[in-house]
Amino acid sequence: MHPDRYELYDQWFHSIDCLWPTHALQPVELSRIRRWDEVNALPRTGRLAKTKAQPAGGAGCVPADRLFVQADGTLARKPSERISMLPLTHNADSFVYLPDSMPASLIDGEESWAWLLAPELAGRVALQADAAIGAIDAALAVEASGLMRFRDIGNLEIEEIDGLIGTLIEFKRRGHFAGFWSSFAEAAQLMIANKVVIQSIWSPATVELERAGLNFRLARPREGYRAWFGGIGISRLAHGRVLDAAYEYLNWWLEGWAGATMARQGFYISNPERSRAQMSDAEWAYWYDGARASAELPGPTSKHLVPVGQVRDGGGYVARMSRIAVWDSVMDEHNYLVRRWTEFMRS
Repeated sequence: MHPDRYELYDQWFHSIDCLWPTHALQPVELSRIRRWDEVNALPRTGRLAKTKAQPAGGAGCVPADRLFVQADGTLARKPSERISMLPLTHNADSFVYLPDSMPASLIDGEESWAWLLAPELAGRVALQADAAIGAIDAALAVEASGLMRFRDIGNLEIEEIDGLIGTLIEFKRRGHFAGFWSSFAEAAQLMIANKVVIQSIWSPATVELERAGLNFRLARPREGYRAWFGGIGISRLAHGRVLDAAYEYLNWWLEGWAGATMARQGFYISNPERSRAQMSDAEWAYWYDGARASAELPGPTSKHLVPVGQVRDGGGYVARMSRIAVWDSVMDEHNYLVRRWTEFMRS
């Protein structure tokens, strides 16, 4: 709302649905992005190139649909020489659980979002508190449990929102949820303090769980992941030397070091091959190929994080980003969803 207060805007692609109509951002000129040709197909087209398995990509705010600036100023996936934001970090999220604390009735079966609503885990479940993300995780759990079916899980209608919130309020009043978190640090602490055994999660929280020595699993749900794509846009008021500096910063993100550092906390970068030279062969094999760690691997702060022999839950880059059930979204009825979600939080 105040583009005079910033030069660069670092956010998720689904926020573009709120930002672009306000004209807060100026288009990013691809002629000024030196490594644009290295950016892979996922943010450009919605799917990974040269793979048999393709991301579902149809539900939610697909980044490719809001990437390229068209002649009339709207956004679409039709290629042009200008983009809304530079696509950078991304990941496929799910939930984390402590296998030693899970009942055999669940652990012996296939991982599913339905586990978040399993009655056997009542009182030991946590959800993300933000409406735009937490509601999607909850909707995935409700649908996987067979309690509701949604026409488009990334864009719920008013009646569907009412049904979802009504269901969640019933669970909350029965004491099903042990907590709600707003940051990855809060999420990690809930599990480290033994307050929950299962919860939705962001990748940096798993770094904290590793450091705490917890035996946990990051689920590969049979229904697919909830995915997100982050990027950086430029304030419409940036110009002159400030604009030049903004483009240098965008270009720096694609030079390799930043992507390698992001990989060490479980995030991917849009031009991964450039980061490969900044990573050891063992790091690349673990984070991108899904191979077993052949050596102790550092985390983002260089301390050893991954022990020898560990395999990353969910596999490699292609395996994870080819199983997307829904992208993070700003729904058509976002304002109504936020009001009802607030009612759920306060119930």
